[in-house]
Amino acid sequence: MTDRDPQAATTRVIAAALDLFAEQGFEATSVEQIAKAAGVSRSTFFRQFGGKDDVIFADHERLLAVLRDFLAQAHDDPWATVCDGAMLVFRYFSDNADVARRRYQLVRQIPALREREIVAVFRYERLFDEYLREQLPEIDPVDAVSYSALIAAVHNHVLRQMLRGHKVSPSVLRQHLDNAMRRFGVLDADANPQADDLVVAVFPRSMPAAEIARRVGAQLG
Repeated sequence: MTDRDPQAATTRVIAAALDLFAEQGFEATSVEQIAKAAGVSRSTFFRQFGGKDDVIFADHERLLAVLRDFLAQAHDDPWATVCDGAMLVFRYFSDNADVARRRYQLVRQIPALREREIVAVFRYERLFDEYLREQLPEIDPVDAVSYSALIAAVHNHVLRQMLRGHKVSPSVLRQHLDNAMRRFGVLDADANPQADDLVVAVFPRSMPAAEIARRVGAQLG
């Protein structure tokens, strides 16, 4: 992959920074050293990444933009789409596991970076929350934030297992996300109901009212 691939170029710079942080420490490493090791100019580094702490979280910025574009596309089921978005994020870190693990180790050692990581993680949750409120205008805000927090928490738990060295495949996360949807009452038991003139609907008590209205409306429409 070449510099024509923005994701590959970003990953290369992050990897170079992590190499230097491991060798000489975070505080002792300068932006100039990172830029030289990554093969970019100092001005290019500042323009694309900002400071040396910014480069550590650069893939979060790119991922959030990719996720935002994904959610802006047309989808049939908003609840399942949030899970698909979580899968998208997990697959990225799974495909770049070495860099993700090294960053995880670094962030754990530096309080300021841990705080910034918490903020970055919350931005995914907020993006899911905003998406659900937009797609389901009648949704109870508590349902939107609760579901978003649940899916983000399940994703982060499985991701941390991977970052700690456990063998975790995307299928493991998919299973946990399906269980989360089931507990929230929004996982379809029958994905292919037969069309008929008479519609009899049975929903779990736990299913949010906004989702019941959406499903009934979809059948009647």
